[in-house]
Amino acid sequence: MRRIAIFGGTFDPIHNAHLAVAREAADRCALDRVLMIPNGNPPHKQGVERVDWMHRYSMVELACAAGDARLEPSNLEQGRARSYSIHTIERVKAAHPGDRIFFLIGADAFAEIRTWYRWEDVLAAVEFIVVSRPGHTYDTPPGARILLLETMSLDISSSDIRAELRENRMPAGALPKSVRDYIAATGLYGHGKEFGC
Repeated sequence: MRRIAIFGGTFDPIHNAHLAVAREAADRCALDRVLMIPNGNPPHKQGVERVDWMHRYSMVELACAAGDARLEPSNLEQGRARSYSIHTIERVKAAHPGDRIFFLIGADAFAEIRTWYRWEDVLAAVEFIVVSRPGHTYDTPPGARILLLETMSLDISSSDIRAELRENRMPAGALPKSVRDYIAATGLYGHGKEFGC
C-alpha cells in the first residue's frame, strides 16, 4: 500500500514554497507520491483571472522534473467545468485502489472546509495533512483525520510574484529556474519576452 497525497492549487505560478511544503510533507508523513494538481475551475475562486490551465500545468511539470521524484504533475482537473475536491479525490482513489490517500492543505483553507461541496464526504474519503504555523488554531470538524505539519512561514505568494512580473521584475529566489525560463519565454503575467533571467 502506497501513501499518496493530493496537493491542489491554482499554481499561478507554482513557486518554491509550494515545492518546499510538498517535500516536507513527503519527508515527515512518509509519502510515496505527492500529486501536484493545478486547479481547473475551483468554485471558491470564481471570477478570479488566471493564466490558461495549460500554462499552469506546464510550469508544474517543469518544477517537478527539476527536483524530487516523489512530486508528480497531474492533469486530473484539465478542462473541467467546475473542479470540486470530492470529484478529484474520487478519481485519485479510483486510479489508486488500495492506496492510502491524503489531502495536503493549508490551515486557512482547512478552516473553511464546512463550506465545501459534499464536505462530509471529503472528510470521510481522505486523511488531511494540514500545513500550519506553530501556534495557529482552527476549528476541526468531528471525524476529520489530521496529520499536522507545522512549518516555518515561507513568505512567498503567487499574487506577489505576479505583481513583480507585471513590473517586469523577476522575484529573487521565489521560482525554480525552469519556471523562470518558461515565464520569460512565453511572456506570461504581462512582462515582455525580452525580460532577462
